[in-house]
Amino acid sequence: MVASHSLKIETTPTLRELALVKVRQAIISGYFQAGDRLVERSLCDELGVSRTVVREVIRYLEAEGLIENLPKKGPIVAVLNWQTAEQIYAIRLLLEQEAAQDCALVATAKDKKNLQQKLLRIAKASKDRDDIERVEASQAFYETLFTIARHTIAWEIVQRLNSRISRLRALTLRSPERQVAGFERMSRIYEAIEENNPDQAKEAVKQHLTEAASLAKSILTKEE
Repeated sequence: MVASHSLKIETTPTLRELALVKVRQAIISGYFQAGDRLVERSLCDELGVSRTVVREVIRYLEAEGLIENLPKKGPIVAVLNWQTAEQIYAIRLLLEQEAAQDCALVATAKDKKNLQQKLLRIAKASKDRDDIERVEASQAFYETLFTIARHTIAWEIVQRLNSRISRLRALTLRSPERQVAGFERMSRIYEAIEENNPDQAKEAVKQHLTEAASLAKSILTKEE
């Protein structure tokens, strides 16, 4: 008999993966502004990686909608306008309301505890004023919500938009015009799920996204 052994493959992030995370975060956080040119040599120096890695990162982020490649100008940070943002919020509203509603219907005690842990992660990031962590923690909250609701295909659609959603989320998080804190809005979503109240969960998502969309519109139309 063959001696038992672990088949687990231990992996570490590649340079490309690390560079991808860094550049994505730099765009989401506003370190690279909309319309900024992304010069390969400068990125190589800042990241400490080869041009091959930088080109792979640019191609990947172009597919995510964070970078545009313009003729005679090269790659720039994609300009985020209200026309695009409005469509993203409309898709989110449709998918997240249904997911929250079904999550509230089926969530078990274990599910609720898992979702609460994700909410506490957002609370800590908010307290630490760590915008990138708040964005990533919010994404983890929604992934858990969609998973509990068993809306796997809907989550795949959301994932394709996640980089642009994160960019919008970071934009509204920094706004002084926010009337109700994002954490408070998401707490209301959790509370409705914790009470297994689907109608309340749906309404909480609607209030959250309606306010976020209004803020984004105000910011983006001023920039235009």
